[in-house]
Amino acid sequence: MFKQTTWEKSLIFELSIPGRIGYEVAELSDKEKSLLSQSKQRIHPDLMRKKRLDLPEVSELSVVRHFTRLSQMNYGVDTGFYPLGSCTMKYNPKICDFVTTFPEAQNIHPYQDPSTVQGSLQIMFKLAKWLAELSGMSKVTLQPAAGAHGEYTGIMIVRKYHESQGNLEKKTEIIIPDSAHGTNPATATMCGFKTVIIPSNEDGCVDLEALRSAVTDRTAGMMLTNPNTLGIFEQNIEDIIKIIHDVDGLAYYDGANFNAIMGKVRPGDMGFDIVHFNLHKTFATPHGGGGPGAGPVGVITRLEPFLPVPTVDFDPDTQTYFFQYDHPFSIGKVRSYFGNFSIILRAFTYILRLGNEGLKAVSEMAVLNANYMKSLCQTIKGFSVPYGKDSFCMHEFVLSSKQILRDTNISALDISKFIIDRGFHPPTVYFPLIVPEALMIEPTETEPKKMLDDFIQILKDISRLVYSDQEEERNQILEAPCNTSVRRIDDVKAARNPILSYRMLKQQEE
Repeated sequence: MFKQTTWEKSLIFELSIPGRIGYEVAELSDKEKSLLSQSKQRIHPDLMRKKRLDLPEVSELSVVRHFTRLSQMNYGVDTGFYPLGSCTMKYNPKICDFVTTFPEAQNIHPYQDPSTVQGSLQIMFKLAKWLAELSGMSKVTLQPAAGAHGEYTGIMIVRKYHESQGNLEKKTEIIIPDSAHGTNPATATMCGFKTVIIPSNEDGCVDLEALRSAVTDRTAGMMLTNPNTLGIFEQNIEDIIKIIHDVDGLAYYDGANFNAIMGKVRPGDMGFDIVHFNLHKTFATPHGGGGPGAGPVGVITRLEPFLPVPTVDFDPDTQTYFFQYDHPFSIGKVRSYFGNFSIILRAFTYILRLGNEGLKAVSEMAVLNANYMKSLCQTIKGFSVPYGKDSFCMHEFVLSSKQILRDTNISALDISKFIIDRGFHPPTVYFPLIVPEALMIEPTETEPKKMLDDFIQILKDISRLVYSDQEEERNQILEAPCNTSVRRIDDVKAARNPILSYRMLKQQEE
């Protein structure tokens, strides 16, 4: 069984000993000293640092041991199963990382003349074309740095479109289902819209009557994930899109669950006007802990003028690639430079390696794995599938442990802590909000059947323990995790009063 390290853990600052060094900088030459002196004279005194940096003073050995131990305490997709629903935490081929280490990728600068980076521009151009083809869009920008940033870019395009039509003062609302990712209402609000939440029906899909009731002349658009966060494909998607388009609203596709549909169905063919991708979910970038990421956005033809500048285009006459700034109604730049190139390169490698048939196989296996797990998990005592119990799911499904909570007062959070003790990352909990005691499971396509069976067995063991007549067996769940370097933390305190730096820790102690 996987067990985290339990040795004494010190902060790197606590290992510091005055005067100890791990690296010695070479003595400056006379010319370098002169240049340094001149540069100091050109810096305004107010901009000069007046306090010490207070960096830790440690040896090279201490640094290596400290960070190696931290890495051994960490859990990642390379060390175990990571069924975090709606996050697509799949294993990513190492060749995609290897390609980013090439000097041709690492030793370039975004301010280089385009003529000197034609290979890089070709990669960006081709990736944008491939993403457009996969999504059924006309043109794609690679600028956005993450999924939520892609959302922001897309909804700003919605805003710019209505402004160009002279309707912005009237078009003030974005419709969002109650099963949506939390970033959707946050994005709409950040872009100056009011969010209108509509309920799901008994099948876990958009309630058409509720949607018709919510749509008005104020509707600027709708943000929708398909398949949705319950892992269910919206069967009435064409009706949904028509309702939005009938009031000159735009349909925005949240691409968080794109891993379920590659090569099988395209958002553009469903009628969507704007799409964002999570390259760090679907296209081979190991992610988590805040990055790295990339969130390209695709649009239909009539929305191309609103894309961020620049995009990458190709001149067939000169056979060269160039940055295109000719987007007259552009929302402007949304990121420095031209996109997160290392992530773009990984995605390019991933798609090039798999091809169209390979991408189809990815989605087929992701859906197969999810349905296999769903069919077995919903038979375990105490667990249920509240939406889509008798139908096929897509790439993920949502279990509910509300029966266990009613019977034993053991929560989904308790269950997740025990899963950690058994060497697995827990699924997403308490989301989507419409499912009580939710456990959102996405196995992805990269996990073998044995790994899925091992996880299912853990849920069976949990069911046996929570319904045991022996109090000590039930307490195994309530006291977990026991095999981790840190036991249960105060989640509320950690969220409301985080200590993010050594300086903050010292201030707390003082």
